[in-house]
Amino acid sequence: MDQDRPIGVFDSGVGGLSVLRALRAELPAEDFVYFSDAGHAPYGEKGEQFVSDRSLSIAVDLLERHRIKGLVIACNTATAAAVHLLRARHNQLPVVGVEPALTPAAALTKTGKVAVLATRGTLGSAKFQALRDSLRDQAEFVLVPCDGLAAAIEADDQEQIASLCRKYTRDLEGVDTLVLGCTHYPFAAQVFRQLLGPGVQLVETGEPVARQTRRLLEAQGLLKPEGSGAVHWQTTGSQEALRAAASRWLGL
Repeated sequence: MDQDRPIGVFDSGVGGLSVLRALRAELPAEDFVYFSDAGHAPYGEKGEQFVSDRSLSIAVDLLERHRIKGLVIACNTATAAAVHLLRARHNQLPVVGVEPALTPAAALTKTGKVAVLATRGTLGSAKFQALRDSLRDQAEFVLVPCDGLAAAIEADDQEQIASLCRKYTRDLEGVDTLVLGCTHYPFAAQVFRQLLGPGVQLVETGEPVARQTRRLLEAQGLLKPEGSGAVHWQTTGSQEALRAAASRWLGL
């Protein structure tokens, strides 16, 4: 039955596990295939053409190998580069992307000043710039390209994570809301909270993505009524590193 087919989730590495965590909480009966393209990471420091080519290739692999019934692009950079291409090429497949949570952040801020931490690939994309421009009258957005942070989280280098988080939050005077604009960054949330204190709210995208995935599957009659929620793992990098990250951050 089509309902029994898994949902594909992919990212340049382990950052998308933050989205998978939200998906499994929202859709506990569903099976997932998580594809970590760690052999080609980090996407945020690659060109747009490279990222879109990888995204299209991964989608084909997930469809051919696993007959996925839906696809979640658990990467801001890949969403910006390729979500429109994937929807056009696979128009029968529910495709959900992620984007930095500027809209909810603009609604939450009291000072009117929001910091957006993301990769250069995301911040430089036309998709992001259009989103920011649409909200220009609702908040001031301070854009912070966080070179190296996704790679440090990928490597679980706690010293480097702490150092980079300090660097990228140093000059955020007046900011009361921080958008974690890369799916890796929620795994550094505790460090951000320690540095910024309780007066700064952190906003991420996992839960809205999970709710949208549910809505799209439900609309096509593809929700699985019951099940135990298995996850199949696939990576172009180290299987051991992916297993360790899944254990560390998801308890799997």
